[in-house]
Amino acid sequence: MDLSRYLNFDFSPLSWIIFGAVLLFFVIQLIYYLLVYRKPYLYERKRDKSQQVSEKLPSVSVVIASKNESENLAKYLPSILEQDYSDFEVIVVNMGSTDETDVLLKALNQKYSNLYHTYVPAGAEDVNEKKLALTLGIKAAKNDVLLFTEAYCVPASGKWIQEFANEFSKGKDIVLGFCKLQIGKKVAMRKFILYDNMIHGLKYLSLALLGKPFMGIGRNLAYRKEIFFEEKGFSSVLNIEDGEDDLFINKIAGKKKVGVVISPESMTQSDVVNNFFTWRALKSKYLYTKQFYGGVSSLVFGFETFSKYFFYLSVVAGIVYGVTLNSCLLAALSVIFLIIRFVVQVYVIGKSSRMFGAGKYHINLFFYDLFQPFNNFRFRKYANKRNHLKR
Repeated sequence: MDLSRYLNFDFSPLSWIIFGAVLLFFVIQLIYYLLVYRKPYLYERKRDKSQQVSEKLPSVSVVIASKNESENLAKYLPSILEQDYSDFEVIVVNMGSTDETDVLLKALNQKYSNLYHTYVPAGAEDVNEKKLALTLGIKAAKNDVLLFTEAYCVPASGKWIQEFANEFSKGKDIVLGFCKLQIGKKVAMRKFILYDNMIHGLKYLSLALLGKPFMGIGRNLAYRKEIFFEEKGFSSVLNIEDGEDDLFINKIAGKKKVGVVISPESMTQSDVVNNFFTWRALKSKYLYTKQFYGGVSSLVFGFETFSKYFFYLSVVAGIVYGVTLNSCLLAALSVIFLIIRFVVQVYVIGKSSRMFGAGKYHINLFFYDLFQPFNNFRFRKYANKRNHLKR
């Protein structure tokens, strides 16, 4: 059998350019997956073998801002109030709720001595209502370590506070956590939403572990009270709707010692995404504030997206050019690089997905990988239009 026709490589300049592009973007993609996106999994695996709980854990104040969330508070607040931790308080700030929130909090106060609740005064500015609520909660806190979550979130374990407190005992100023989404099987695009939430978590947790923290999520986040006042509260983000979590951390994290907790016990979980439109609203808020981030995160992940699409384009070019001009080796190498990248991607995402409870991925990962940047662009346009109309 004559193998030469199958191993033929067209040595034209265009062939070398295409092959060079495939190889270059292949290597860049492997670097992102093996050195960046794999970082949280490796960190947690190492932590499992060496983690010890400090004997001197700090006192903690959990702060929750809530508006018309009486049903969620009734379901989830007891799990926070009953945490397996010796010294903590829970502060709920009622943002002018018109439901049964006030009645519920007063009833819970009779049972739980570590619950404190206050409220946002009537006539507060709508745009900064949540920032004001959190500020009131922070001022009311008697402890230096502040742990934040939302009324629609529940800790994944009774050790939630302890996991964060242990990081602060190591001298950290800010500690970032992860929130899992519990989504009903009938919700449209369920698998993609779980994938999107996981990738979002991998991005901010990976860069934090690499010494370049750029954001945190208000559903699972902690920092020291003294830092809040050192940075003059939310003054740097008052002119922007939302951003009391991600944008605030973006402004201050570069100057502080930042820790990460991604153990199963440290996570929160939420069933807030009960339909596509709820998810779009939550996602759009993040994509809008993301435009105001400082630091290298936009460049780092913007280049990852750029290299990803150019890898796919160069692979297609290599296959088409190779088949058309009988340069089978070029076509074969392009396919091999595509398969290797996919295998690495499935491996890294699979490990992370099990850690973050985001489901299983196989061939659907290929389509999610292509669709996610496009979806972010679409949602960002929606967010910008929405915020423009509000002005």
